[in-house]
Amino acid sequence: MPRPAARNLITDIPGLRVGHAVDERACTGVTALFCARDWAAGIDVRGGGPGIRESEVLAPENLIGRAHAIVLAGGSVFGLAAADGVATALCARGVGLHLKPDSLAIPIVPCAVLHDLANGGDKDWGGTPPYRDLGIAAAEAAGVDFALGSAGAGRGAQAGLRKGGVGSASLDLGGGLIVGALVAVNSVGSVFMPDGKTYWAWAFELDGELGGATPPHAGMDLGNPLADDSRLAELGRLQAAANTTLGVVACTADLSTAECKRIAMMAHDGIARAVRPAHTPFDGDTVFALASGGLPVGRAPLRAVEVARIGSAAADCMTRAIARAVHHAR
Repeated sequence: MPRPAARNLITDIPGLRVGHAVDERACTGVTALFCARDWAAGIDVRGGGPGIRESEVLAPENLIGRAHAIVLAGGSVFGLAAADGVATALCARGVGLHLKPDSLAIPIVPCAVLHDLANGGDKDWGGTPPYRDLGIAAAEAAGVDFALGSAGAGRGAQAGLRKGGVGSASLDLGGGLIVGALVAVNSVGSVFMPDGKTYWAWAFELDGELGGATPPHAGMDLGNPLADDSRLAELGRLQAAANTTLGVVACTADLSTAECKRIAMMAHDGIARAVRPAHTPFDGDTVFALASGGLPVGRAPLRAVEVARIGSAAADCMTRAIARAVHHAR
């Protein structure tokens, strides 16, 4: 039976590093994931109010289809500048595309943002939002171990009416095949069942990672998933782009850009399992997928079977990562 890999983090995949940076005064932050080189990548957007950068460069029909880093940031549209900081830091290290010898490195750094502008932090930053500097700081802080909960892009996040945050999880499928997920949870929906204490993701818990979640009693009334809509409206959450769940899934397999997109599509099922409701008009739910290319996955038709297995594991990791984000933020 597949179990979490050594750290139970997305960085169980060799070559991945994650860095957080936080502005405590503004109650916001950035989380950046760095690849050892340019990895095959894909993206799938399901929310009704996304905020994204460099998404089309990952479209299978376009030229590049690879990424050097992925950035998740608070700050709504202002947070997109975090990718500028990460790109600047990587370029200074010579990381990026070189269109000719000795040319400036051009890092490919897709980014997605969540809305945390109404969380009480001091956003009076005038003409200098902090996100570019936070991107640079996240690059400097990157490593294989990183905090979960109220950290990085999840610093000012909420999940429904509860504290949101950053979560991660992994699965070792054997034979060198490892799958992992990293997520920033700022959803309009809740990660809890109507009893207010049981995670929707309880059935996917491994090794007590959610504190030994208790299954709900039989016949529990599932209720109205937006029963607190008056409170959510008061907080300004029932507006397009006011919420989102942002995720990255990754694996050690040798996948194409098109196959990465399929993995990202399947990983969205993990959001729907862990958050109710998900993919609403008010959310910007976005999932990126990365493949290190280290493990051959064979040829058709068995290759498609392996892609399906990886996508299923990615969805499971996403489900667990979402619950872990809120569990650690609490």
